[in-house]
Amino acid sequence: MKTKVLFSVILACVMAFSLPARAQLVIEITSGADQLLPIAVVPFGYTGSTPLSEDIAGIVESDLKRSGVFESIPRQNMLSLPSSSQDISYRDWRLLKADYVIVGSVTPNEGGTYRVAYELVNVLTQKRVGNKEALDVRPSNFRDAAHYISDKVYEQLTGIRGAFSTRILYVTAEGDKAAPTFKLQVADADGYRPQVVASSKEPILSPSWSADGRYIAYVMFRNRRPNIFIQELATGRQQQLAQFRGLNGAPAWSPDGKKLALVLSKDNNPEIYTLDIATKKLERMTNHYSIDTEPSWEPDGKGIIFTSDRGGNPQIYRLDVNSKDVERVTFEGELNTRARITPDGRYLVTVQKNDGNYHIALQDMKTGRVQVLTETYLDESPSIAPNGSMVMYATTENRKGILAVVSVDGLVKYRLPSADGDVREPAWSPYFK
Repeated sequence: MKTKVLFSVILACVMAFSLPARAQLVIEITSGADQLLPIAVVPFGYTGSTPLSEDIAGIVESDLKRSGVFESIPRQNMLSLPSSSQDISYRDWRLLKADYVIVGSVTPNEGGTYRVAYELVNVLTQKRVGNKEALDVRPSNFRDAAHYISDKVYEQLTGIRGAFSTRILYVTAEGDKAAPTFKLQVADADGYRPQVVASSKEPILSPSWSADGRYIAYVMFRNRRPNIFIQELATGRQQQLAQFRGLNGAPAWSPDGKKLALVLSKDNNPEIYTLDIATKKLERMTNHYSIDTEPSWEPDGKGIIFTSDRGGNPQIYRLDVNSKDVERVTFEGELNTRARITPDGRYLVTVQKNDGNYHIALQDMKTGRVQVLTETYLDESPSIAPNGSMVMYATTENRKGILAVVSVDGLVKYRLPSADGDVREPAWSPYFK
């Protein structure tokens, strides 16, 4: 009976975002921190004759603004456009109240590559922060170079590793509302360069990244039955892992990349299992008459957090991988679901229901303090950036499914709606090795 209820819930969620959608996401910053660091990203100097395919400085500026930490100096207000630290007139930037300036240049090389050089300069001390750095890249990698520069600058000025070079997975539905095509797509963290990695006339759900970013796992329906697949991103090679009777759902990679935690109802009740990917050995981890679902690994691999209604309503529990002991983790809110843990293990992010609304909430694992991060009414599917600073989630705006991002302190918010239609099921990548 519970399995039938679960299938009904899954299909209802699927139909909720069966509207036409285009792949491209558009960033709309809605709020930032009160104290922003003024920074100027000067258009990079260019010595070539053929127009460049990307505005590298513009991408860097967009990245830094999206972090909610920096306030950029508008280009039209710049009094000069230096391309190296030697050309900087510090008086110009003091007048504009810029604390830091990023200058750079793009120079054609032989063989179709370009040298992209940049410097970060402190206006107050009139000294360079770190070393001048140069990258040799092809035009197809201009965006990669820009995200790399953003990561370096962000880390130099905040002490936190940047996550601009990471990627995101998400699911769109396109075409006829009654019979849409579902597409699993991968894009840069800013929504650019989307690529379809799986497509089906039946639903695609629960995408998950391996720890090294080489593989993804997801649920794809076939003949109205859910099946779990893993896929190598570089080659597109797909492998079906789980097609047991009943529910096959919610795959989550272990930190070492050797196992998947998943939900199976092959024994008549949804339970948490682990599957060794190499040997295909299956191990049952929970054994309870209630519904156990939505597993997620702790960063050290010693525990799995999951959703269960064994206490009467859905809450988050922790499973010790070795002893299989289970303890309840969440106590505030009418219910908590879809939990994720920050990479440092300090915070638990959940979907929490209060007064009929579903918000993204953050619980301090040391103190137990809970903070609600969002104000929208139907939030779901949180996924945490690999530096632990931001949470991406799905929400609804004007009856459309969109992606949104909130910082772990709740101060920075931005949205990534598609130009037309719904987007769901976000998954933020790890750092690529």
